[in-house]
Formats: sequence, C-alpha cells, structure tokens
Amino acid sequence: MSGYCDFAPGHPVHESYHATEYGFPQREEAVLFERLCLEIMQAGLSWEIVLKRRPGMGRAFLGWDVDTIAAMDDAEKARLLADPAIIRNRLKVDAIIHNAGIVRRLRGSHGGFAAWLDANHPRDKAAWIKLFKGTFRFTGGEIVGEFLMSLGYLPGAHAQNCPVAERIARLSPPWMRA
Repeated sequence: MSGYCDFAPGHPVHESYHATEYGFPQREEAVLFERLCLEIMQAGLSWEIVLKRRPGMGRAFLGWDVDTIAAMDDAEKARLLADPAIIRNRLKVDAIIHNAGIVRRLRGSHGGFAAWLDANHPRDKAAWIKLFKGTFRFTGGEIVGEFLMSLGYLPGAHAQNCPVAERIARLSPPWMRA
C-alpha cells in the first residue's frame, strides 16, 4: 500500500474516514456539499485538523444544509468567524456561503449537485479543475482533485492492494464506469 492507505488504518482520527467514506460514491446533496467544504477548509492545513474539527463545523454550518448556508447574512458570517470549533478563515467561509448558492442553482440547471457531477463526467483532472474554477470559489487543483477522488469521480483514493479499494470497486464508482 502507499500513502493514506499506509497510515490511516488504526489511526484514531483517519481510520474511519479512510475505511468508510474516502472514495465511496455519494449522491446526497448535504454529503457532497460537506465534502467540498471540508476540502476547502483543508487548504493550507492538515487533513487531520479538518477531521478533528468536522463535528464542530457540521454544527456551525447547520448540518451542511445548502439553503440555510446560502441565505447566511453578515451576522451569520460573524458568528462563524467567532466560532472556535471551525477553521476561522474569512475567505473560506465566504466561499462556502457563495458555493451553497451555486449548489442551489444547480438544482434548477441540472437537477442537483450529483446530477451536475454526472453530467460533466468523465473528465480528466485538468478539465475538472477548469470547470470547478469557473463554477465555484476557492477550488484549486488539490481541492478539486481530492473532492473528486473522495467521491469516486477520479481514481486514486486507495492503493490497489488496500482492502477498502475492493469494497469500493464492488460499488462501481464513476471513475470505473468511464
């Protein structure tokens, strides 16, 4: 094995995410949006910090409800930026609120976030990055790549000999259907 698959098993913070979420296909809007937001929050930080703060961010961002987040005003932004349970970065918080509005609009244009991803699949990583940069805020190459790998739209979440890879393969993630 290599990378994440080497150190995540048995790790008190990474094990569960590695074994039950990373690379597994998802369709639910709140799950997709949370995953994008977590990747945005991770920029410049370790994934371990994000996973440790994940419960607090879920509470602060009200269960990742897209409609509620898209409607947040300056008072809500101030509440978020004062909350020690989250990663308090104004640019990241602003991007999350803005991106919630984008996801909401994807319902009308494509039937939802998952349908938008499906409509644009398959693409190579460079094409995905270009699409995300033209659609969302705070979505650089690492953020987009990890987001898409975490949902099975791009390969590489797990080493081929990782036991989790076999479980994911049985679910036929999008990258395997391309």
